[in-house]
Amino acid sequence: MYNMDNWIPKTKLGKMVKSGEISSIHEILNNGIKIIEPEVVDTLVPGLRTDLMKIGQSKGKFGGGARRPFRRTQKKVREGSRNTYTYLAVIGDGNGFVGIGKGSSRESMQARLRAVINAKRNIKYVFRGCGDWECGCKTTHSLPFKSEGKAASVRVVLKPAPKGTGLVLSDEGKKILKLVGIKDAWSETYGESRTRMNYAYAIVAALANIRTTKIPEGYLKHGGVK
Repeated sequence: MYNMDNWIPKTKLGKMVKSGEISSIHEILNNGIKIIEPEVVDTLVPGLRTDLMKIGQSKGKFGGGARRPFRRTQKKVREGSRNTYTYLAVIGDGNGFVGIGKGSSRESMQARLRAVINAKRNIKYVFRGCGDWECGCKTTHSLPFKSEGKAASVRVVLKPAPKGTGLVLSDEGKKILKLVGIKDAWSETYGESRTRMNYAYAIVAALANIRTTKIPEGYLKHGGVK
């Protein structure tokens, strides 16, 4: 995507990361520092994987077509039709980090690149655990407790599940939880969940809300959250 060896930081945060003054992404996230340069995330969180959400749909012969990872819109201008492509990218390292971002452009590859860059700028760390009463293995295969997220009219509730249950939600939702490193979870969805973009944002919001929930003292020591 870009050559890290030729990276010349333009922000104060980027310069501190480049010089080694900041060596942990948690130091940035815990202090609420805004990330502008995606190279900061590439440096501090190696091994990130990227997946694209299928937010678009091709035109089918009888009205319905196959899902595709971009949405194309057209605008009529004097010269003809002008296409705009929109991608929704999700990143994660399989060990608690996740980010989501949207990118639009008249060029498909440029829109995809912008989506990945915005996902890195919005990176978050998600607490994982084993909050299901049927399991209690105290590992990080699931969620520590139930969490809810909302985006527009879509509301998603994620619940911890015992080991071996798997991910009980749609294929697009599974993409996000796999990138976080969650292997077992139940889910409930309300609202217009066919709007894939809002659905994805609601899942990420539910994951992010785990970190902002007040956790009882001592819960971390007993392996409930990591």
